[in-house]
Amino acid sequence: MDAIQVAPPPPLSHWQSTWRYLFASITGAGFWIATFYNAYGWNFAPYLALDLVLGILSVVLMRWRRRRPLAIALLVSAIGGVSSAASGAVVVTAMSLATRRRWREIVPLAVVGVVASVVYFETQPGQAALPISVLFTVVFVSAVIAAGMYVGARRDLVATLRERADRAEREEGLRVGQAQATERARIAREMHDALAHRLSLVALHAGALEYCRSLSDAEVSKAAAITRKSAYLALQDLHAILGVLRTLETDAPPERPQPTLADLPALVQEAIGSGTRVRLHNQVDNLAGPPEAIGRGAYRMIQESLTNARKHAPDTAVDVTLSGRPGGQLMLEVRNPLRLGATASATPGSGLGLLGLTERADLIGGRLEHMKLNGDFVVRAWLPWPA
Repeated sequence: MDAIQVAPPPPLSHWQSTWRYLFASITGAGFWIATFYNAYGWNFAPYLALDLVLGILSVVLMRWRRRRPLAIALLVSAIGGVSSAASGAVVVTAMSLATRRRWREIVPLAVVGVVASVVYFETQPGQAALPISVLFTVVFVSAVIAAGMYVGARRDLVATLRERADRAEREEGLRVGQAQATERARIAREMHDALAHRLSLVALHAGALEYCRSLSDAEVSKAAAITRKSAYLALQDLHAILGVLRTLETDAPPERPQPTLADLPALVQEAIGSGTRVRLHNQVDNLAGPPEAIGRGAYRMIQESLTNARKHAPDTAVDVTLSGRPGGQLMLEVRNPLRLGATASATPGSGLGLLGLTERADLIGGRLEHMKLNGDFVVRAWLPWPA
């Protein structure tokens, strides 16, 4: 079975989506009216009707700009070569594509945008000379692309800062919890010492009552009173110790069952829900078939690889491939394109994730390797699968 799922970009709010459509419509209408006045002197021509229809079509095409960013941006830019009313949609779709900051998409968009703009200026009556048109077009297209790349970089920065803040909050919570657990354990040890002392007094006075037959009634009563009081205090200490230990246990949630390879579809769905684009290629008939240790190891390797891809190449798609059979090997591969233009992730990490995966593979008798291959970062593992 081969299941391919790609997560869509994070949705825009209602206002964010509305103002983009308003900008495209108002800007396109402004350019169309300017063309109607400057180029045609308020003399309506059939071309102006076609111009307006194409402009409306461009605004409608904006609806799919986040699903097919390159195709929509190129199509709308090409329409802009014959339609002034499409100018607003051209700006919105070009900026939307530029936020992805992929040069293999930006370069063809820039070429199409420049050509379409020059064609438009040269085919309209009363326009400026060709060198001026080309210069204006290059400056305009460069400004739009630069603005889009700035917006994309700012989004990444905000996401990184938010992730850092969340991590710092989690770490602070762990430190507080550890300090509380340490203090409670210290209190429990102190109470244990006090309890041992009181129980020794109980044993001492009980022994005196057992072996000393010549004690007077007053001495027997005094020893019994001390024994009773010590036993009562020991019982209170015992209740206090149990209260501390019970607090340590009830504050923590019950330990969840460890995931195995059968939980991989849920892991993929979770990654997709968090914004990572994941494609799962599964050639294993029964994901619950591998032994528990092998399945758990494979699950952790894929989980860590998805985390690394999300941190170091958040705008790329991740391909996860599984294959193998009982009596042979379970083979897994996680591949994602290297992010162009980025030398290192701004997101901090321990740097030990891949070392931990290699160690895990060795402990279960398998092998793991990671490499840069043909512009992709690839993690591969071969795990034993007994018959």
